Amino acid sequence: MKPFGATEAKRRPRDRETCLCFSAAGLFPVILTMFVLLTASHLQTTHVEAVQAGDVVVMLGSSAILPCHISTNDRLSQITWQKTIKGKAPNDVFLIIQPKNGLKYSNEKDLRFEFIGNVDDKNGTLKFSNVTLEDEGSYTCIFSLFPGGTPSRNSQLVILVPPITNLMDHTPLEGNEEVPLATCTAAASKPKAEVRWIKGFLEGKVREELNETQHANGTTTTWSTLLGKPGREMNGQLVKCVISSEATKEVILQTHIQVHYPPGNVNIVERSEVSYECETEANPKATVTWTRSGQPLPPSVEVVGATVQFSSQSNDLSGLYKCETKNPYGSKQAYFFVHFSSGNCNLSFLFTGLLILLIPLILPILLILLLGTGKLQSILKRFQSDPRGDAKKSG
Repeated sequence: MKPFGATEAKRRPRDRETCLCFSAAGLFPVILTMFVLLTASHLQTTHVEAVQAGDVVVMLGSSAILPCHISTNDRLSQITWQKTIKGKAPNDVFLIIQPKNGLKYSNEKDLRFEFIGNVDDKNGTLKFSNVTLEDEGSYTCIFSLFPGGTPSRNSQLVILVPPITNLMDHTPLEGNEEVPLATCTAAASKPKAEVRWIKGFLEGKVREELNETQHANGTTTTWSTLLGKPGREMNGQLVKCVISSEATKEVILQTHIQVHYPPGNVNIVERSEVSYECETEANPKATVTWTRSGQPLPPSVEVVGATVQFSSQSNDLSGLYKCETKNPYGSKQAYFFVHFSSGNCNLSFLFTGLLILLIPLILPILLILLLGTGKLQSILKRFQSDPRGDAKKSG
């Protein structure tokens, strides 16, 4: 019989060696499994992040190209398009492209989307026609690759809307209070437009007042008003409105300021020996009416617009004539006197006071002439010598 201690001493090393070999063999599959899992996790983490393709900026109603392309040797099973727009659920899938089955619309079929890419080239680019403001938002294409995962490309669709432009005259009545003279509007634009004025002669005499309104669809209406005290010197002055927007080229609108006022001073201008025109300044333009004082206008006198014409120079056409100018805001008139004698026409504007002023100037001259010739003295002597006889003669 072998000693008990010797037997135990020989067995223990063998048992320890066998145990160590078993443990090493069991760890290998565990390490391999963890490596595979970590590698797969790393690959999945690498490809799930979306790549920003950039903004796609187009005009309202035009077509947009939504890019979707990837360079890889992985096998492609499908391309999925999803969008996030206002009023819809986020990441709404609207189109699926498969190598074998082609296009498949999700939910409602929107034929405005046209596939212009190539599946074999891993290109899922779309052409989006007739875009509206409701289409603005984020568009993402997702590639289903093996073993690469699901990389994606994201584009932000931005819609531009050109402004509807208008320039309106207010046509105020002449006065001393500040009122609107003209208003320039850039309506329903996206982004908002800028409005400014080139005032010309009115620089420093008028001021601008800018306002804007934002609409629910994302557009903005901007308008600018010229304010000033309306005077007749402003009437007809040129002003320009300049509208700037990202959605269109610079637009320049122009107008002439309109101020209404009654007729001013009336002038009668001789156009020929037998033709005279009545002139005045008014806005709107004044109507002109010719009349003859105390009598109807003779049939041989013709009125054409603001001009009166005498067809003959007979004495029965002599008399006082009146020119009256009138518009909705007032009236004014002027007079002139016509005298025909021996075929000649003598015209004098009827300022009766003028004759009264001339008499004191002419009378002293006549007295001097009479004194110089001695006739005045002979007249006085005759009157003194026989006043009763003169009275009888005059009687």
